[in-house]
Amino acid sequence: MGKVHIHRVEVCFGDCDPAGIVFFPNFSKWMDTASLAFFMACGVPPWRELAKTRGIIGTPLLEIHTRFMKPATYGETIEVHTSVEEWALKTFRHRHVVRRGDDILCEGTEVRAFCVRDTANPDRIKAIPIPEDIKALCL
Repeated sequence: MGKVHIHRVEVCFGDCDPAGIVFFPNFSKWMDTASLAFFMACGVPPWRELAKTRGIIGTPLLEIHTRFMKPATYGETIEVHTSVEEWALKTFRHRHVVRRGDDILCEGTEVRAFCVRDTANPDRIKAIPIPEDIKALCL
């Protein structure tokens, strides 16, 4: 396996439902944030910079799977441990393990693709082969 980046999250009162349990979509939000943080920690420039220099607008989400094991509540610090589980020609699978200390709260995977604007129709985007230099930074 390649690099692992740890993204820390301070759970706020507003992240929770009336029972004080983190509302489940917030885990997806934190995994999405951890995805970008992973690339930046590996030395990949921000998407805005890559859009200017190489036309890469980011890594849109194609598929997501999440399994929840334990709840979290406000006042806790949780960590999203992110790595690339698999590289394909145009897609990759990010693996996220959300922890509170030694406890695993949830696990998730995201399939994403590196995308550029479609030159035939600039209102659309299209996947490109994963740039080898970016992949090398993440291994």
